[in-house]
Amino acid sequence: MTETTHAQAMPPEPPDGAFEPYKPRSPEVRAALDALGRLRRDLFQDAFAYRPLPPLSGEGRLRRLSARTRRYAVWAPHIVVAAAGGLALLVAVADRSPGSAGALPAGLVALAPVLLTLARPVAAFWLSLVATWLGTLLSSSWDDWPWTAGNFISHLVVLTVVAARTRPRTAAWMWVITAFYGFSFVSALGWNHYSNDVGPMLVVSAIALLTVGIRQIRREAEQTVTAQQSETAHERSRRTLLEERTTIARELHDVVAHHMSVVAIQAEAAPYRVENPPPELEKAFVTIRENAVAALTELRRVLGVVRAEDDAAPDAPQPTLADLDALLANVREAGLSVDKGVTGAVRELPQGVELSAYRIVQEALSNTLRHAPGASARVEIGYVIGGLGLRVVNGPPPRPALLEPSPGAGHGITGMRERVSMLNGAMTAAPTGDGGYEVTVFLPVAPPAEDEA
Repeated sequence: MTETTHAQAMPPEPPDGAFEPYKPRSPEVRAALDALGRLRRDLFQDAFAYRPLPPLSGEGRLRRLSARTRRYAVWAPHIVVAAAGGLALLVAVADRSPGSAGALPAGLVALAPVLLTLARPVAAFWLSLVATWLGTLLSSSWDDWPWTAGNFISHLVVLTVVAARTRPRTAAWMWVITAFYGFSFVSALGWNHYSNDVGPMLVVSAIALLTVGIRQIRREAEQTVTAQQSETAHERSRRTLLEERTTIARELHDVVAHHMSVVAIQAEAAPYRVENPPPELEKAFVTIRENAVAALTELRRVLGVVRAEDDAAPDAPQPTLADLDALLANVREAGLSVDKGVTGAVRELPQGVELSAYRIVQEALSNTLRHAPGASARVEIGYVIGGLGLRVVNGPPPRPALLEPSPGAGHGITGMRERVSMLNGAMTAAPTGDGGYEVTVFLPVAPPAEDEA
């Protein structure tokens, strides 16, 4: 009976998260706790971590220097910090009476925190506060509290260097702790010992830390913008490449579909051209036709994936080099003076090669219209045994230009390179010596003897 009553009197164990409503939900309390957490992470957690100051990269303005000078110039931050520490040492020694036994120790106390910023920056800040206290103990006058002249310079240098090596939030915490430290000593010793060191320290350190913080924020913003621009350019280039490949795939669909349709039709008609064909031959032609139709169906399905919703299938067949004269006539009507030259024995090439050659010439002439309005151009086509050569060159635009150049989309060269790469060809595109532009392409084609074999 007792055990039952005791069990009923005990409340059930609360589930996970049941005490969450009892946590402090006041915005002020949460802000204070968050501030204390950031203070712990910035100035207490891994405060003595070893983080040596690296030398400069040697890029930028340092590249203008000679190799020997640059070898020493990369250590400029270390030299500046050491020189500032040496200044604090000299001021601390000079602040003591001549021949005083505490002059050298006071100078070393001022120097140590400055040098420590090169290896352990956060620890250097705490050491600077301890050194400030030791320096005032070694002082011969109570009026030097809380900072002597040497410790004033030392602590100011430490604040600046540590702020430059950490984040702006850490600099703000160091300034707050410095203010608390200074006013605590003044309050403990009485205001009659106040030597006006706290006010100048807070004002000068605030200006230094604010300058360093603004510089850091600006540098981080520049790095972020540069990274975003690089990522955007990479994504734009990648998207352009995919768009060009999709365009090429849509155009080549008609070429491949035509060939597959011819294969299917010929495979279906072939048995009727042979008298009493054997069953094995009829079965082989049926298999060929079925595979051709299946391949054509899959090809149309793939085209449906790469084609946009509002992109209808073309009604006319894809152009070839035989349609090049009509293209040149349209370009001339647009105001471009263009000539054509053909060398070698003209022959019929694979439709994929002829389509790519036509599109390359079309894009090269479009670039001329956009970027060199008023200039003249020439298209050269060379039929050789191993393939097809193309050369599209334009002269410089007239001066003064008759029309303003159009910036265009910047995708023409990318599309041409994709077509050439698809056919394992070679391409060069570069400005000419007279201010024009030249595009040279070679598209390999198997010789007729190899095709017949």
